[in-house]
Amino acid sequence: MASVPRSEVLPVQVSGLGVRLGAREVLAGVTFRLEPELRTVILGANGAGKTTLLRALHGLVPSTGSIRWAGGEREPRAEAMVFQQPVMLRRGALANVEYALAVNGVRGAERRRRAMEALERAGLSALAERPARVLSGGERQRLALARAWALRPRILYLDEPTASLDPGAAAAVEQEIAAIHASGTRIVMTTHRLGLARRFADEILFLDGGRLVEQTPADRFFEAPRSKEARQFLQGELP
Repeated sequence: MASVPRSEVLPVQVSGLGVRLGAREVLAGVTFRLEPELRTVILGANGAGKTTLLRALHGLVPSTGSIRWAGGEREPRAEAMVFQQPVMLRRGALANVEYALAVNGVRGAERRRRAMEALERAGLSALAERPARVLSGGERQRLALARAWALRPRILYLDEPTASLDPGAAAAVEQEIAAIHASGTRIVMTTHRLGLARRFADEILFLDGGRLVEQTPADRFFEAPRSKEARQFLQGELP
């Protein structure tokens, strides 16, 4: 997999991030720093605000507070996001990737080359002309990852990338995510699968009730979480 240049836009400093949806406060006062090269997994009970945090980081929901990239403003072309249920266009797998590149200004032969490379790295070359909407769940998720990776983002936000997948499909998706990280893209991911978090994370962001309770190295979080909320979560006492 071709490498992404080590990012001059990192670290990212998030300060006092808040999100309200109607009358409900979903996130409040969330402050943390994303350093280069680490793999961050966001954990928390259902309704803790994990997906909303990803969407706020990517600029998809109105928020208060600030998100600053290496002392400057957000750089939209430096980031991408893959959703739990990715939206596929009514066209082939290759055309889905090419469309994303075209929208982002990649033209001609370079667009086709990057799209084909992304499919090859995802193990989807043989399905290049197959309609994306008839692919299996695991294949669609790998295609969504390939489509995002083709853009060469500095940060890739992933919302529950292995949810609802069988073990084989989940393993293939996890392998692709690891390859994307190895290419130089910073990964920030939510998951409800603690096994995936243990295998993949360098650090954990733990949310409870829309507030950031811990930002902790992953091994320390699983061995000796600092907060009562995190201990209850790991012991299965929270939903």
